[in-house]
Amino acid sequence: MEKIRIRGGRKLEGTIPISGAKNAALPLMIASILTPERLTLENVPRLRDVSLLGRILNNHGVDMTIAGKRQQTAGEASQTLHLEAADICDTEAPYELVSQMRASFWVLGPLLARCGEARVSLPGGCAIGTRPVDFHLQGLKALGAQIDVEGGYVVAKAPKGGLVGGRVTFPKVSVGATHNVLMAAAMARGQTVIENAAREPEIADVAECLRKMGARISGAGTSTIEIEGVSDLHGATHEVLPDRIETGTYAMCVAMTGGDVVLENARADLLDEPIAVLREAGVDVSETNRGLRIQRNGQALQPISVETAPFPGFPTDLQAQLMAMMTRADGTSTIRETIFENRFMHVQELARFGADISLDGELATVKGVKRLTGAPVMATDLRASVSLVIAGLAAEGETTISRIYHLDRGFERLEEKLGACGAEVERLAG
Repeated sequence: MEKIRIRGGRKLEGTIPISGAKNAALPLMIASILTPERLTLENVPRLRDVSLLGRILNNHGVDMTIAGKRQQTAGEASQTLHLEAADICDTEAPYELVSQMRASFWVLGPLLARCGEARVSLPGGCAIGTRPVDFHLQGLKALGAQIDVEGGYVVAKAPKGGLVGGRVTFPKVSVGATHNVLMAAAMARGQTVIENAAREPEIADVAECLRKMGARISGAGTSTIEIEGVSDLHGATHEVLPDRIETGTYAMCVAMTGGDVVLENARADLLDEPIAVLREAGVDVSETNRGLRIQRNGQALQPISVETAPFPGFPTDLQAQLMAMMTRADGTSTIRETIFENRFMHVQELARFGADISLDGELATVKGVKRLTGAPVMATDLRASVSLVIAGLAAEGETTISRIYHLDRGFERLEEKLGACGAEVERLAG
């Protein structure tokens, strides 16, 4: 099994290109189910999850080519995908596929909308909480779907004539459920209103792509989305927005190590709260015509208090990275995790570096230490894995991170991007 080895203590200097957003690319790929015509997606990151979802979609009859080739090839730039679902050959998403990636559960809404039926396994994914699918099912029921759960599968059928518009009010903000219902409602008869919808930029990006395909959607990016269903959607070309989580992660790498790095193609409007937190911690963040410039030269990191929240609040997907950064702050920080109940599994691994972190339910108290020491550590999930990279970059000596397949799910060419800025990071064969 592959590992990553880091020799810490080097400042980062240079440019890091920000890839397309994984959290937008995946639902955009799934949206291809909604039309028999070609959907072309540009700026798609080269990630393990993208490849896996391509295989899952192929199981349904979606033909995917990558820049004209059937196989993914190595390269520096993000890729262009062409997806065509001329005929849906199978409306079942089996356990052995869905269990590998939670987002694949989102095929449920598009399959219902286009084919009138679907049988989709209950999902798996990162071990960071139960993350139930109740909101997905409630939303689709509001569009007229008949839904049963049998033997670990969701069995859904649309009424005769297809899904019908309805009012969906989520008891709690859910990005996944918003994606699922939004895609289904695009082809439901009549108007659908989604209240307490997720406001994440990736939701707005998917809605923009659906509009290019002929959907009638307004309000995406706000808490109320209105959809006027259409009978058919057509092909389109869409560029995936830059990844705000990758942007925030590399910003924290620079903040942790010191240095001066331009995050090319990054967008400040996607990261208002994380940028405010970085500035509070003493990091210089400025906009340029190339993206965002991150600088920290000499001054100590200042402690902060943060609570994760749905967008536009501080993202849970940056919580582990922020915690790693705060292990070297000059004082005590607090981080409250309000989204997932089991997202502190990185704490034990950070302690192996010498970090001083205590937990009390959803609250983590991080006392900054003067030095971290390299250690062998193990990744437990996607975001936790990159928090170990951040700690390793600042630690004295050598760090080895195992189970890095988690990293490959969400970070494109991480060791190459960091290495180009002076970090000593290399991948070791298993």
